[in-house]
Amino acid sequence: MSDVQAPPAPTRLEELQLKMKLTGTVKKVELFGAFVDVGVGRDGLLHISALSPQRVNRVDEVVKEGDTVTVWIRKVDAQAGRIDLTLIEPFALDWDEIKTGQVLTGKVVKIERFGAFVDLGTERPGMIHISELATHRVEEVTEIVKLGEEVEVKVLGVDPRKKQIKLSMKALELAEMEPEADEVEPLTTMQLALQKAQGTPAAARRARRDDKDKRQRNEQEDILSRTLANKRS
Repeated sequence: MSDVQAPPAPTRLEELQLKMKLTGTVKKVELFGAFVDVGVGRDGLLHISALSPQRVNRVDEVVKEGDTVTVWIRKVDAQAGRIDLTLIEPFALDWDEIKTGQVLTGKVVKIERFGAFVDLGTERPGMIHISELATHRVEEVTEIVKLGEEVEVKVLGVDPRKKQIKLSMKALELAEMEPEADEVEPLTTMQLALQKAQGTPAAARRARRDDKDKRQRNEQEDILSRTLANKRS
């Protein structure tokens, strides 16, 4: 049995946050929606448009007074004392929360000849084109990903108007292949002198690191020479 306990339910309006999941009781039903007590001293409004993804003609077809309902915070204004609720579970990420360059984890939900679609908890799945699956040429999408598999992807682009998200696995692979700063080839004497003259912080750090490496190599060569000399004697 897990020892992890659910966080306590909020008791004040100021504790409410967007997309927070709550349990409440329907207190009153109107033509335009229902008022729900979520335990913060102010009832929230469950508008008729937030009762179902499908069109609802009558509020009492979905909820009735006294019903216990699971709702999510759609909007909250603590200063005005206003709470807007919804019965429709919100997406983990809204369109304005998806940014180019983000690294996300999702599940492969559809495979086509040209690529794979990944559910990121957004309104629409993102797509990895076959050319973005790996750094090498991929003939079949299923060589790299399988239906239902969880994958890590990088966002290449977002178009909220067209509801499109372009993803890449290749970009992450390329990032892993990039050499670390310490693996970069040492600068020549002329390059080092030029960077020192420019006086940039990066150049200064690079110069200090190269000087340190040079001293260490000289010390190691000196120790090796003395060791060999002692053996010969």
